[in-house]
Amino acid sequence: MTAKTKFMRLESEIERYRNDSCWIRASELARQLSSKSSELEYYEQFTLAESHLEEYLKENPPIEKNSSKARAHLADAEKQLTLVGRAKNKLSLDANLLLAKINYCQGQYEAALDLFDERVNLDGLATKEFATTRQLQIVAESFAIKGMCIEKVGPSSTSKFRVAEQEEKIISCYEKAGDLALLYLQERDRTGSSSSSGVSPSPTPSNPQEDSLGMILETALQQSPILYIKRGNLEKGVNRFRDLLRVVESRFTQGLRQTLARQLAEVLLRGMCENSYIPIGAVLKPTTLSTNSLQPRKYSGDRQFVPKDENEEALLLLLIAEAIATREAVLNRTEEHDEARLHSFMNTTAVFDLLAVALVKRAQFNKLSESFERAMRFSFEEFHIWHQFANSLICAGKYSRALLVLKECSRLKPQNCTVLLQGAKLCYEYLHQYMEGILLSEQALKCLTDDHPLCARVHVSLGIGYSLAAMEMRLQVDRQDYNKKSLSAFTRAHMYDPSDYLALFHLALQLAIHRQINDAIKNVRLALRYRNDHIHSLHLLVLLLTAQKQFDEAISLLNAALEEYPENLSLMLTKSRLEEILYGPEQALATCKHMLQLWKELYEVDTEEAVTDVRSTRRPTATDRTQFDRRSFAQLQLSELNERDTGSLRAESIAASRVEQTMSEVASSLNSTFQPRPGSQQTWLLQAQIWLHLAELYLTLDKMSEAEACVVETSAIFPLSHQVAFMKGRVLEHKLKYNEAKLCYEDAISINPGHTKSLQHLGMVLHQLENDKMAEKILMDAVNTDPVSHESWYLLGLVLETLDQDDAATDCHTTALELEASSPTVPFTVIPRLMQFVYVKLYIINGNEYDTSGAIQV
Repeated sequence: MTAKTKFMRLESEIERYRNDSCWIRASELARQLSSKSSELEYYEQFTLAESHLEEYLKENPPIEKNSSKARAHLADAEKQLTLVGRAKNKLSLDANLLLAKINYCQGQYEAALDLFDERVNLDGLATKEFATTRQLQIVAESFAIKGMCIEKVGPSSTSKFRVAEQEEKIISCYEKAGDLALLYLQERDRTGSSSSSGVSPSPTPSNPQEDSLGMILETALQQSPILYIKRGNLEKGVNRFRDLLRVVESRFTQGLRQTLARQLAEVLLRGMCENSYIPIGAVLKPTTLSTNSLQPRKYSGDRQFVPKDENEEALLLLLIAEAIATREAVLNRTEEHDEARLHSFMNTTAVFDLLAVALVKRAQFNKLSESFERAMRFSFEEFHIWHQFANSLICAGKYSRALLVLKECSRLKPQNCTVLLQGAKLCYEYLHQYMEGILLSEQALKCLTDDHPLCARVHVSLGIGYSLAAMEMRLQVDRQDYNKKSLSAFTRAHMYDPSDYLALFHLALQLAIHRQINDAIKNVRLALRYRNDHIHSLHLLVLLLTAQKQFDEAISLLNAALEEYPENLSLMLTKSRLEEILYGPEQALATCKHMLQLWKELYEVDTEEAVTDVRSTRRPTATDRTQFDRRSFAQLQLSELNERDTGSLRAESIAASRVEQTMSEVASSLNSTFQPRPGSQQTWLLQAQIWLHLAELYLTLDKMSEAEACVVETSAIFPLSHQVAFMKGRVLEHKLKYNEAKLCYEDAISINPGHTKSLQHLGMVLHQLENDKMAEKILMDAVNTDPVSHESWYLLGLVLETLDQDDAATDCHTTALELEASSPTVPFTVIPRLMQFVYVKLYIINGNEYDTSGAIQV
């Protein structure tokens, strides 16, 4: 009696280790059985064969290229299971099922199907209660193997009916396998990974690989909805995904849930639109286990969140997948964890790339950057995630931080010049760190050979940096040196790629700034030959024609450009200036009023939504989907409209913008009546520029009340701007209130010492107040700030005449006449020197390409 009890205890121990997938320990205990009793020899053979099979599959997945290896390594296990399967005992069912599994591993698909049809009634097992969780797992794997074998063997006939019938069988097998597999994981989690015999769990911690379903069951789970979709039944495929995701979660299903959520999100993003979306039906009642059906338990309830459209559902799925990926990431970087870490990283990368696609469509760049920031904890030395993080920061407007991340990307891939060009673009256009941008461009140039296709664009980037840096230089010698370097860089860019319109455009712009008008016209016309719709080349040609005093040709070209770009406010401002010269201020006033109406149509929706915050509670519209394009458009136009009167983009104006922002924040914090307007400040600045231009036109018409009203409107938007202070001074100067005007101009200059117009008018106000010595100094500063401004030279000549410095005054007037002969209607520097080439970033996700170039611009 004592020996029998000992045998039963030993058998229970083996069952427990089988349930826990501890195959080495199970085989060690099995070898003790034959020495105890010959009656248990069949049990020993079965356990040893099963352990050998499962240990083999840990290292060798059941794929076709491993078939010959499986025949050699699993021959003994096959013989042992054949003997046990033919005997009449309680292990014969499991033995036959495992024997079919061996046949599948060996590539003997028909033999496996014969076992299921002749020795085992597999379909009948789908409604049977199982003694142990291990037996439940074996049956689940058997349904998966049967489906795979049918798929491998192929239809017996070419008729469509037979093919469809076979596909239904395969899907049915996969669905049963998936349901049983999920039930197995739930039962395993409920029983604490122990067998139903009540034996306490093993003290040995589970191996993560042993906690997974295995390749066979994971394939079956993922294939059932995919096969529906491949057959064209999108609704059944999507609903199958949803059913699998509704299964009550266990600690073994984390990775599986992440994969299924990512796959369904991909289907929703790639295969569905608003019209074809399949809404989620009513939440089903909780399913319970019964003798008639073995189904996994599912979530249900009355207060569950139900997505309203494909975007909400895809985003919800991806956020779930991201949470799992972030929590379950393999952080151990030791050699034995390399494979697991790589597998985890690849799955996580796919989730984050899809998340980028989903959030970019809704212009949620801050959310995207936050997600990539969470990914940094497991992305050490991983270039792709770092680069995507940088792109998301750029789109979110976090340019300083994006530059730091791009530098890290450059460290990871020193030969990748794209990230260096992105960094240079940030330095030039947003951070105004021109010398840093030049260093990045020079570093990019070192990465390239002379025949590299990006060589011309790198020289363009270098030329832009030199040109912008020249404007910072105080000394004329340094300024000329950098301008010479800029011209040389643009010339080399043109030599590397003679048909590159961008190199020709920048070369023409640089020549125009230095008043080499004929050469500039030649180059810009050549640029338009290679790309006739380039807006900045068209704008530059218009200004070049005005510099040659060909105003009729300029207005004709400008009208043609506006037909192509009817929403470009910079072109309209230039048109307003031209109309003022050709037709008088009344015509220019009409154009300016049209600009205000256009601004309202383009941007007022965004500002209203910022107040009501309705975007989060309504379905996405076409306006939402173009939000990023509009923001980019506003940023581009802001670059063109900034400092239009003087063309000044020097460091002083950069510092001025920072001073204005700081002053505004202080005013708001002190409970001031001023509060920043809701919405994008870029769009409000566009409106402020229009109001300022409108005020100037009213001053020309001597309509003081209207001009003052325009200043009040601008002041309500940006009360602490140097341009508002300047325009207040203009109004007071027009009223001959010179002392009050002097104070306004001084306020403007204290904020922005490089504002040429304020310096010019302050000099003339001082001249009217008979303070000519101070006026001379101020106008000298204006000349030094913008040496090609003929107004500064002319006004300086007037003051010098009063001071009886006739020779110097004559020189100033002569210089003013020479400059005026080649001066455009508005300064050439209103045209932005931008790196306007786009690097199309393609996210490769499971072999599919997603074009998100709208979000990632270089």
